[in-house]
Amino acid sequence: MKRIVVLFSIFLLFLPFTALAQDFCEGNFDYDKDVDGTDASVFKQSFGRSQFKNPCPPDGPAPVEKSWQSPSYEAYDDGWYHMGISWGMRFTDNGNGTMTDTLTGLIWLKNANCWGALTWSQALTYAHGLVNGQCGLTDGSIAGDWRLPNVKELTSLIDYDFFSPAMHQWQSFNNVQSAIYWASTTKFDYPDEAWGVDMHDGVVFYGFKTNFFCVWPVRGGHPY
Repeated sequence: MKRIVVLFSIFLLFLPFTALAQDFCEGNFDYDKDVDGTDASVFKQSFGRSQFKNPCPPDGPAPVEKSWQSPSYEAYDDGWYHMGISWGMRFTDNGNGTMTDTLTGLIWLKNANCWGALTWSQALTYAHGLVNGQCGLTDGSIAGDWRLPNVKELTSLIDYDFFSPAMHQWQSFNNVQSAIYWASTTKFDYPDEAWGVDMHDGVVFYGFKTNFFCVWPVRGGHPY
């Protein structure tokens, strides 16, 4: 009986910390109860990782990046506030035909135009079948490691302070086209069409799945 009581006491001891940890993700940043705002600042910088021992779910909270609109065209617009997470030197060359996005954790094929323009079905198949030795890859990839990005992932590449292509640090990649790239996301109200992104100016686009657009495979991410 004494052992049960001790175990239960230990459980209660850790329970508040578990709840407190989850509160970080709900916006309660006051970790040490000193109400000085320091914890909020640290948490927002690290997004709950490092100093706070991963209090949030493994895939979040997801940072929203800056649009990088530099000038302000009118008071209180995007260029006025400059809200969002700073990118810095965002993309890291892994030396094996892949590039890691340090903001999202996604890994992109360094060759942004390996196959030229394909239909949507072809794009899905080619991306899924991408393996080591193709498109400059030396990372040991097997079929199924790569996929066509969804529309959210594809738009995460866009930097609205650039055009042709509308992408920050695009020079780190090979063959980035100022053209439309397929996303794996189908347009819900017209299932014979799918979404894409025009890398010329960052416009989110949709077109018939029989159209021929560019393909940029990705790997990684958090399944739901």
